Amino acid sequence: MAAEPQPKALTRKPLLLNKVEGSQEVVNMAAIVPKEDGVISVSEDRTVRVWLKRDSGQYWPSIYHAMPSPCSCMSFNPETRRLSIGLDNGTISEFILSEDYNKMTLVKSYQAHQSRVMMILFVLEMEWVLSTGQDKHFTWHCSESGQRLGGYRTSASACGLQFDVETRHVFVGDHSGQVTILKLEQESCSLVTTFKGHTGGVTALCWDPIQRVLFSGSSDHSIIMWDIGGRKGTAIELQGHNDKVQSLSYAHHTRQLISCGADGGIVVWNMDVERQETPEWLDSDSCQKCDQPFFWNFKQMWDSKKIGLRQHHCRKCGKAVCGKCSSKRSSIPLMGFEFEVRVCDSCHESITDEERAPTATFHDSKHNIVHVHFDATRGWLLTSGTDKVIKLWDMTPVVS
Repeated sequence: MAAEPQPKALTRKPLLLNKVEGSQEVVNMAAIVPKEDGVISVSEDRTVRVWLKRDSGQYWPSIYHAMPSPCSCMSFNPETRRLSIGLDNGTISEFILSEDYNKMTLVKSYQAHQSRVMMILFVLEMEWVLSTGQDKHFTWHCSESGQRLGGYRTSASACGLQFDVETRHVFVGDHSGQVTILKLEQESCSLVTTFKGHTGGVTALCWDPIQRVLFSGSSDHSIIMWDIGGRKGTAIELQGHNDKVQSLSYAHHTRQLISCGADGGIVVWNMDVERQETPEWLDSDSCQKCDQPFFWNFKQMWDSKKIGLRQHHCRKCGKAVCGKCSSKRSSIPLMGFEFEVRVCDSCHESITDEERAPTATFHDSKHNIVHVHFDATRGWLLTSGTDKVIKLWDMTPVVS
């Protein structure tokens, strides 16, 4: 379902701390270095760079390392200073960064995929390197031996990848719009289930291991919150972007979801409220309010000598209604509709001002975001974009 016009940004805004410039191509992924004034980035220009803040207040590369192929993704583990980099040629290269972040040493490389590596996760507890590729494969390797432990063929190339350490479940979101849950053992995996709720490809996944909910962002502009742990099959829709959702991050301590999109929007969702599932759209040959026939209902049109009407649906109750019976618009934040959507006239009358109170804040980053990283300890958000720029934001006015 395509998003409609976005609501106006609210007064609490992120503060732009710094811009990091110098990459020659798209910065595909970047991360804030914990406890340091530093940023690690990988770019389509084949470079890995570690940027440290100088006395001048600007970030300059302390490391500039050229790779043999464009860098598509990365995973950084601060405890071990292990940096795993996925390349366009299917290789994953692992480096160890020095304590002063002025040197990186190659440890090993894996030929993990036949084509571009889409996403990497390093799991310290298992010593596993998980990855997805454009070759429609999910694989995992032992980071100690470099040995391939297993793999699974997905229905399409996958951009979303998350792992739950406690249950050893891996979540893979692919371009067909499907999310696959696999149970990993040391050298085998089994399919747990698959589910699909998006009309476009899954572009990002985010896992909350405490509440045990999975968030999926999509090219259909929407986010879905899946209740995995509750086993109720609940799927909550969040609509707040005018373009595809590119990346998701979750602030566990405040239960706030941060989503970023190709529209440049940064949306901070309050997930500490009781949200409601959107209803299924009902089928009908005539308006379920005034009983006027829809345009394909030839028999009723002939019998009543009336021209058929176009069918719409109320976003609150799901009933099939005509335009006259759904002439009003309203936001329904607890259903995820932060902007105004079509509702039938009776539902419009029933929605109170309190129910229209926003549960998200909207901000313009002024660049096309491809990836985000949130540092909860400092309340900093990093956004990297197709404009070759990295931006650092202080989110404490918003995420608190």
